Amino acid sequence: MVAVSEERFDQLVDEAIDRIPHQFLHQLGNVVIQVQPRHPQVPTLLGLYEGVPLTKRQANHWGPPDCITLYRDMLCSISHSEEALIEQIRVTLLHEIGHFFGLDEEDLDRLGYG
Repeated sequence: MVAVSEERFDQLVDEAIDRIPHQFLHQLGNVVIQVQPRHPQVPTLLGLYEGVPLTKRQANHWGPPDCITLYRDMLCSISHSEEALIEQIRVTLLHEIGHFFGLDEEDLDRLGYG
């Protein structure tokens, strides 16, 4: 387990967002990315995508912004160093972005983001 301040964790998330390729980041304009300590019902979750994937949207899609939540406590608890935490944040963020683009768990496993 690695211990980092909330501010440092947020900084690492911001850095992970900055490394998302532009062609993908451009499509995430209406996606909120947030950090919470833990999921209230499933405390072992690393991240969660909530919304309507692009592949399921109609041309007239309207609704609240999609949301990606990263769960700080669980991500820190499975990381043995800050470098491992950085990698786990990156993988988890890309995993949840994959769900936004319509990828399922099998697709993400095959791509190395399972």
